[in-house]
Amino acid sequence: MSSCLTLKKSNCKNCYKCIRHCPVKSIRFSGNQAHIIDNECILCGHCFVVCPQNAKEIRSETENVKVLLNSGNPVWVSLAPSFIANYEGVGIESMRQALKQLGFAEVEETALGATQVKREYDRLLQEEERDIVISSCCHSVNLLIQKYFPKELAYLADVLSPMQAHCTDIKKRVPQAKCVFIGPCVAKKDEAEHYKGIVDAVLTFEELTAWLKEANIQLDHNTTRDECSKARLFPTTGGILQTMEQNAPGYAYVAIDGVDNCIKTLQDIEDGKIHRCFIEMSACSGSCVGGPVIEKNHQSPVKGYLEVAGYAGKKDFDIRQPESSGMRKHFEYIEHRAAMPSDSEITEIMHQMGKFKPADELNCGSCGYNTCREKAVAIYQGKAEISMCLPYLKDKAVSFSDTIVKNTTNGLIVLNEKLEVQQINKAAQEIMNIRLASDVLGDGVVRILEPGIFLEVLSSGRGVYNKRVYLAEYKRYVEQTVVYDRDSRLLICIMRDVTDEENERAKKEDISRQTIEVADKVVDKQMRIVQEIAFLLGETAAETKIALTKLKESVKDE
Repeated sequence: MSSCLTLKKSNCKNCYKCIRHCPVKSIRFSGNQAHIIDNECILCGHCFVVCPQNAKEIRSETENVKVLLNSGNPVWVSLAPSFIANYEGVGIESMRQALKQLGFAEVEETALGATQVKREYDRLLQEEERDIVISSCCHSVNLLIQKYFPKELAYLADVLSPMQAHCTDIKKRVPQAKCVFIGPCVAKKDEAEHYKGIVDAVLTFEELTAWLKEANIQLDHNTTRDECSKARLFPTTGGILQTMEQNAPGYAYVAIDGVDNCIKTLQDIEDGKIHRCFIEMSACSGSCVGGPVIEKNHQSPVKGYLEVAGYAGKKDFDIRQPESSGMRKHFEYIEHRAAMPSDSEITEIMHQMGKFKPADELNCGSCGYNTCREKAVAIYQGKAEISMCLPYLKDKAVSFSDTIVKNTTNGLIVLNEKLEVQQINKAAQEIMNIRLASDVLGDGVVRILEPGIFLEVLSSGRGVYNKRVYLAEYKRYVEQTVVYDRDSRLLICIMRDVTDEENERAKKEDISRQTIEVADKVVDKQMRIVQEIAFLLGETAAETKIALTKLKESVKDE
């Protein structure tokens, strides 16, 4: 399967929203980036819809279709009946007119093929006496069964999808024609590619809208209703059932939408809890009117249903029913099994995530996996990283910061904007002779420190760095650094105890002062002696006085 869904790496913000919403967890993370695992993906498009950064992209085929239009062959459009939900108030005639302006030869509704498909479903139930039949219109459901429920492949109706049935019919009528399907589904791109020779290209409604805008083509509002159009109900939940006869003896008819509900139903079938049942399955909630590429400004399950139901007729389309052999489709098992870790390997990974006992397994789901053990398996298989665990990261960050706070020799006090103590470490407690942190937590800082510096920083928003102050109450000198963190709205005060430095400096100053006093006495005494000698010898003592004065000044400098 080629990549119908791709990822814009620069847009991926490592939020894990896609894996949380992926029903089969077919996304792996590497280098803090999400990657879709193609052979596990069922192309439901949930990741495309929920991605907050629009990092998921659907492969565009617009240029391929333009090449087809220039090939010389007539290019026909099979238009999904959900178009009425996407293009409100625009009927098939208006769509035909606009698409012909783009160069298409003809436009028909895929509902024509849907009519053939529902007739074949009725025949299967009446003539082949199958126990369970699961509709095969939704390619995502088909992939779900092919990849994850191979035992239920026998129950999947081996019937062409409406898209395939319609395009097959077009090519029988116009052998040289090329067929392009336009709808709300990304999975149809894969279906067209996998079953060669039926559908030549697939466009989404988003691609069509962009193309019409580029060509400056406006859609006319015209919803003339045709009574022979009952199969237009196909894109709604229960729409297939509404078109069927539902008269096979002993059968129950059930409609299921949403991948999670489909998975639960398939599990019940596997457990032998369901028999004699026709099950309409759709991967999207609300069926195709809730498809991933129904444009966002048109997504509304109830409104979409009402648009489709209001446009559908009461009778079947007038279309020839092909032989049953011409409606057959084969589904094969798609292998995707990854290696499974042993219990000891899971335990080792759990330990790396900081989970040593069942109580540690929070199962918060922030990583996207349902359980911590499921996440451990994903790590072993290379799909996930240990760092994806929010409690693990939080505990690691708290542990790391606590280690720094507890072991630093600097005092640390954290205040809120009301100047209330939120945190205080051991070093700060020792500086201020505080026995227990609980004695001051929640109290105003004024109780233990002068609040002036904190008020200054809070009002100006500018930090004060390495300001030396004397804490008279505690008989300590400290260098204070106070900063304001706007994001957390907290004041952080770091105090370095410089009492010993101040005491040593004062001691040196005292020694220097005493030395100067001694030097003064020595100078005075020496001057008297020199004067006496000079008097006796008749010589000046100026040079001697200068020398002694310089000695005195040098002592002062020390």
